[in-house]
Amino acid sequence: MSVKVGVIGIGYLGQHHARIYSELEETELIAVVDIDEKRADAFAAKYGCEAYYNHRDILHKVDALSIVTPTTTHYEIALDCLRAGKDVLIEKPITVNIEEAGDLITESEKKGCIIQVGHLERYNPAVLAASEMVKEPMFIESERMSPFLGRGIDVDVTLDLMIHDVDIILSLTSSPVKDIRAVGAKVLTDKIDVAKAWLEFENGCIALITASRLSPEKQRWLKVFQRDSYIFVDYQNCEVRRYFRSGERISHEVIKPESKEPLKEELKDFIRRVEDRQRPKVSAIEGQKALKTVLEITKMIKNEK
Repeated sequence: MSVKVGVIGIGYLGQHHARIYSELEETELIAVVDIDEKRADAFAAKYGCEAYYNHRDILHKVDALSIVTPTTTHYEIALDCLRAGKDVLIEKPITVNIEEAGDLITESEKKGCIIQVGHLERYNPAVLAASEMVKEPMFIESERMSPFLGRGIDVDVTLDLMIHDVDIILSLTSSPVKDIRAVGAKVLTDKIDVAKAWLEFENGCIALITASRLSPEKQRWLKVFQRDSYIFVDYQNCEVRRYFRSGERISHEVIKPESKEPLKEELKDFIRRVEDRQRPKVSAIEGQKALKTVLEITKMIKNEK
């Protein structure tokens, strides 16, 4: 039997949630919701579902929902959904602050609901392939650079871009953060546009993370250094290169995993969790940890100023 789903927020990313749910055999897209009535009507017509303008009006019609609205609205909308006993996928970051995330975790446990957080890069085929090769990382470096698009500028670049790499690095190290150092600057907006953070973990691993929305071109990569090997993840070209010692020489191999749409894989995984009731790969707990680290980085940069 198909899982009945709804999408709350039908903007740039929400429309892709709606498209994928309308295509999946496992789901029946019941409705899209947006405060912009013309937008809701247009995408409801496009994907053959109902249009609503208030999320509360569809809670009795669906089993699960994607919340793809501005971060400031995540808490209120998710709380309404959880109180109605509905499973939710919340786009990253989970909430504005740690306390709100904690409240959602408490409510989900009380109601027995699933919360998955939309950290999309976890479903990048290159990241999945590299994760299997990472054993005990000693040093990790990442860079996420974007041209200035004028989108997502209502939040600091730490919350918009850096949080992706923070989440991945936290999953690879599996160790609590011991120390944080960070610098950054506001350049084209009144928010942080470029940031660099240094994380030290209790197990001794160090991570250096750079994020910017001022780059002339898009760059996305991750390097993991561990004993006897070095792994390079090219997010954009979906490629992994592993360098390793072979006798007195350095050899390397190139892994090109099967190309898949990360968002489609993420939504399919969410529906699997709705059906089997298992904890998601990126649950509210992982979402809260990534948010906590990024908020500390952001606070440090602002205090420096």
